[in-house]
Amino acid sequence: MLELKNVTYTYESKYQKVQALRGIDCTFEGGRVYAVIGKSGSGKTTMLSLIAGLDLPTGGEVLFEGKPTASMRLDDYRRQHVAMIYQSFRLFPLMTAMENVMYPMEMRKVPAAKARERAAALIARVGLPENVLHRYPSMLSGGEQQRVAIARALAMDTKLLLADEPTGNLDTASSETVVRILRDLAHEEGYCVIIVTHDPAILTYADAVYRMTDGTLTKEESAAALPSVV
Repeated sequence: MLELKNVTYTYESKYQKVQALRGIDCTFEGGRVYAVIGKSGSGKTTMLSLIAGLDLPTGGEVLFEGKPTASMRLDDYRRQHVAMIYQSFRLFPLMTAMENVMYPMEMRKVPAAKARERAAALIARVGLPENVLHRYPSMLSGGEQQRVAIARALAMDTKLLLADEPTGNLDTASSETVVRILRDLAHEEGYCVIIVTHDPAILTYADAVYRMTDGTLTKEESAAALPSVV
């Protein structure tokens, strides 16, 4: 589904130049969960932003289904092929849970009745009860908000699901619930799930673990043997 070929990225300012990524080569397939670990500032979020189409690499290529993102309109790529989940949930505070999940469908001009029906089904899919539908984010726990955020990502109708520290603001029980949902989406429905994380609990659910160190990416031999994510 996704391939990075000799990807480099350099941040430049008037005063300095920082090479954030140094020749990244890796592939990501549907039906699998990938965890990307490493210290803060190692390049994890930069790599995720390139995969998400927020920017283009300075060198090399990011290929989605064999096509370079550099040859696409990035707005279309993000809208059609990528769904994001964030640590801070990023739900619209003045919209109910159902309205938040409906939003991506409304942007694609899905009829309101169909969008409501699908939003309700997606909220049920992530294990939330029907009484959540008409609650605002401030009325939900952190774990509930993150599950609504996952449901909203699923409403994008893309099989590439990116998660940036999705359990960072959650307690242990909520974190496990969220990661199980992401794993099931990959293993049962064919999603390619890429998770940037500092949470060691996620590693046991990952099919592959990559470690980012000073802009270089290496694959860990065994997730179970990892003592730490830093």
